[in-house]
Amino acid sequence: MSIVKINALTVPVEQREVLERRFASRAGTVEGSDGFEWFELLRPVEGTDQYLVYTRWRSEEDFQAWMEGPMKAAHQGGPAGGGGEGGGERPKPAASGSTVWSFEVVQQAAPKKA
Repeated sequence: MSIVKINALTVPVEQREVLERRFASRAGTVEGSDGFEWFELLRPVEGTDQYLVYTRWRSEEDFQAWMEGPMKAAHQGGPAGGGGEGGGERPKPAASGSTVWSFEVVQQAAPKKA
């Protein structure tokens, strides 16, 4: 079964728009990765200042290959990420903290077809 990685990002209120804009501009960078299955950026509604970045992968190996290749290049301003907004100096992180949680999918369900 698949694996899930959830990155819990602590984002101050004044940086929320910046974070969402950066994720919107990265659209398409993970979707073509081998083993990639799903992505969601979850905005907190109440009770927390943490955004959740949810990704699902075919295997841990696929996730690690993405981390060492396209993701690393994107965060270092390489070809996959273009270096951030407007070129030049790399922008400061929008999040003030980050924790990655890992899960194996042991059960799943989808809506019944009519």
